[in-house]
Amino acid sequence: MNFKNFIKDKIITIILLFFALISIEVFLIIYPFGNFIKIYIPICILGVYFISIILEYISKKSFYSNLYNLLNELDEKYLITELIKSPNFIEGKIFKDSLEQIDKSMIENVNKYKYLQEDYKEYIELWIHEIKLPIATSKMIVENNKSSVTKSINEELDKVENYVEQALFYARSNTVEKDYYIKSTNLKDIVNECIKKNKNILIQEKIKINIFDLDVNVNTDIKWVIFILNQIIQNCTKYIKKDIISEIRIYTKTKKENVVLYIEDNGIGIMKGEVTRVFEKGFTGTNGRISNKKSTGIGLYLCKKMCDKLGLNIELNSIQNEGTEVRIVFPKNSFTEFD
Repeated sequence: MNFKNFIKDKIITIILLFFALISIEVFLIIYPFGNFIKIYIPICILGVYFISIILEYISKKSFYSNLYNLLNELDEKYLITELIKSPNFIEGKIFKDSLEQIDKSMIENVNKYKYLQEDYKEYIELWIHEIKLPIATSKMIVENNKSSVTKSINEELDKVENYVEQALFYARSNTVEKDYYIKSTNLKDIVNECIKKNKNILIQEKIKINIFDLDVNVNTDIKWVIFILNQIIQNCTKYIKKDIISEIRIYTKTKKENVVLYIEDNGIGIMKGEVTRVFEKGFTGTNGRISNKKSTGIGLYLCKKMCDKLGLNIELNSIQNEGTEVRIVFPKNSFTEFD
């Protein structure tokens, strides 16, 4: 807010004031008043008026400058109504009251959609838990009636189970702080659990598992890390090369400030220009568009999102036609920050 624009806003008032002063001067000329009176009265009126304008300008400039400074400093700009002081001029008070009403309406509207989202999330979680029962029952039936047909059915059920689990963790990914339990956990136990979950596809694809140096404890949530590792192993099994013996190597390296878990495969790898985009939501890349792969582009996105929430780092390197390496970095300190 500058003085030039402020004066422009007052231009009509100033014109009217000068018109009034000219009228007063005409009136004073008609009557026999002294020259002092004829000069003093207009100057006095002009002086008082311009002093009032300057005081008004100082008051408004102080308020609006403070408002702009607070807006620039705030990340959550909707909190501005909590910080600005009540001004001493009527337009400012009206402006502040209007902001408060708008803010209140916005909060009520956001809460409405928040409750709708929470309701939908609860329904999704309930549906996922309900669908797990018929999946488990179907797998039991398959187990008791083994044949080439039921083997194929079991493979498809494994895929359905993985997608259902993915949907559950996707629904919970924004509220991980409400569903975590950090404790000291042995990485070997986590890896063994993931291998067990994927044993059917590993056996079917004749993938060799090579694990070593895993007897290391880290502070993390077992359930969430198992899901992350499971998504990575699923990708390893999905993008194997058919003309060689496929292998997945899982091991750790302990460093001064962290423990790094490595998951390496010798599969088809990822194109150089696509490596930096693999953690983007919905990104499938060239490999994911292969007709028999049908990638959703959600798995690695969720891995990245959950690692961020758990205070872990996840990194990926890949060379096309040679393989892919994924690294999960566990900090040695027990402090984990949640957004």
